[in-house]
Amino acid sequence: MRDPTIMALPVPDWIATRLTVGGPVAEMTRFRAAARGSGVIPWLIDWDYEETRLLAPMVQQGPAARTLARLLREAGEARALRARSLIGCPFDLHRLVPVPEYILQLGEDARIARRWLWENWGTTWPLRQVTLSERPDRRRRDSARIEIGFVSADWTPWRALQRIRADWPSLAIAIQPLDDGG
Repeated sequence: MRDPTIMALPVPDWIATRLTVGGPVAEMTRFRAAARGSGVIPWLIDWDYEETRLLAPMVQQGPAARTLARLLREAGEARALRARSLIGCPFDLHRLVPVPEYILQLGEDARIARRWLWENWGTTWPLRQVTLSERPDRRRRDSARIEIGFVSADWTPWRALQRIRADWPSLAIAIQPLDDGG
């Protein structure tokens, strides 16, 4: 496993995991609503800096370069806005264990940000390929159970799960790493 104080590797090892969550129907309903989000970390991006960074290597090309840098910035801003507004991820770590604003301002490449993710989530990337399926809970009448599948970078997000268990004490949470997520 790599040193969490360095920037995230461009191609981490992905671990497939199954998480089972069960408990009273009302609490499960609240949990599902609280866990649903965009599935991305809403890093704060300095778009003026990004436009300048994009323009620098092509400034010799004249006015067309400035136009291209502005268009790339606008496309990046629009993509980031769309990604943040989605709520299609049924198990969003940022919704359950939010990254503080001061960390988001540092940006995803900051060593301090990567360290915060490691220390508070147990992984340095958002979860990927998140799925949710309902499972009948035959143990108790007024209870519900869901299975969440996902892949996580380098390790199962055990630190986030410790916090989630503490925040949702009436829920039974079981985790099962499956294999190398490829």
